[in-house]
Amino acid sequence: MGASAHFRFYAELNDFLPPPRRRVAFTAACADKATVKHAIEALGVPHTEVELVLVNGESVDFDRLVQDGDRVSVYPRFEAFDIAPLLRVRPQPLRLTRFVADAHLGGLARLLRMTGFDTLYDNGFADREIAAIAEREGRIVLSRDRELLKHRAITHGCYVHALKPRLQLAELFDRLQLARSARPFSRCMRCNGLLHAVDKAAVEARLPPRVRAAHTRFSRCEHCDRVYWEGSHWRRMRALVDTLMSSS
Repeated sequence: MGASAHFRFYAELNDFLPPPRRRVAFTAACADKATVKHAIEALGVPHTEVELVLVNGESVDFDRLVQDGDRVSVYPRFEAFDIAPLLRVRPQPLRLTRFVADAHLGGLARLLRMTGFDTLYDNGFADREIAAIAEREGRIVLSRDRELLKHRAITHGCYVHALKPRLQLAELFDRLQLARSARPFSRCMRCNGLLHAVDKAAVEARLPPRVRAAHTRFSRCEHCDRVYWEGSHWRRMRALVDTLMSSS
């Protein structure tokens, strides 16, 4: 028989718990020789959502075994102050902010690319492929599937709460403080390739007559060769980007 420990989850982590266990301390039985990570996920909270774990007031890593009577406090990402000296649950932050999105987040993936973030997406990706990509390439997994985020190979991930792509993008900009590293309109929304400025003469034959007459600045994807210009769709996207950048 495993240990019985006292748990308290903070802030948005409570969203993963049943109502009677939200924002209160509660006692739960754990599996035999359960680690902190296993115990937290057994209660419904993906480890990727956790930034700090205190056991009996001491910061621990996910491999710490739960002992009978332990007091386990579990915290999400802190926004107001720097807790870096206390962190134990991950070895180090990712060097680059890159994403891989699951099959249900295609709209979000396109918008992240629009704001300049390297984002892999394929609606044919299986969960095991996403986990392997994240581990191999050091990417943050984006998902609304908490079971995927519990995969042991995934060290960095975000459960996306919002349902609509624009609200999802705003959620990530706020949570991950993306404004400082955004590079709007530098990636292809279709394939994730990098965009480069191109002379009008090089793409003129491919342009619709109205675009050819009204525009002078163009960019082209180095991967799929798609051509972009600053039309009405670009202006709507520009307004969205400006809102995100000014509010972050």
